[in-house]
Amino acid sequence: MSYYIQPLKNLITEFAKMPGIGRKSAQRLAYYVLSLDDNQALALARAIEKLKEEVHLCPKCFNITDLEVCEICTSPKREQSTVCVVENPKDIIAIEKTREYRGLYHVLHGVISPMDGVGPEDIKVKELLVRLGEVNAEEVILAMNPNIEGEATAMYLSRLIKPLGIKVTRLARGIPMGGELEFADEYTLVSALKGRVEI
Repeated sequence: MSYYIQPLKNLITEFAKMPGIGRKSAQRLAYYVLSLDDNQALALARAIEKLKEEVHLCPKCFNITDLEVCEICTSPKREQSTVCVVENPKDIIAIEKTREYRGLYHVLHGVISPMDGVGPEDIKVKELLVRLGEVNAEEVILAMNPNIEGEATAMYLSRLIKPLGIKVTRLARGIPMGGELEFADEYTLVSALKGRVEI
């Protein structure tokens, strides 16, 4: 015997498929939706429907947008000669929040991961090379996550881009602000030493 009626069970199952949502969180969300009045529930359903109907990938940088071409690509205020390469659209938000970067972006939609069967042809590498020619890029910033897959992807892209005469840089990594040396792992310390800057 099931503890849940089928419509509720279906919703719990769908919520549980979301990243970071376990079975108990899925149950809480499902019961929350059940507690909404009809107008609130329909507003939630319409928001999801509108998101799926209107949001697509920008044909230039592959960020998500509801416009024909995203606002970053069409902005005359952006530095056209610098392209920051990121793994996912949410990485753009993290960088934009710093208010320090004024160039363009390119979203790979993943990283090279042979263990998961993901090769260069499965992410937006060819599109990146085309884009670099279109904008006459002078610098490419590789902003991959500092893990094995991110490192492999950065090294692969660096080997492709450097022969084009384009400067290739990485985000500096090291000890976070407020961190203590004694708690840092060796990899972080090596990165901090290699990425040191003059003061």
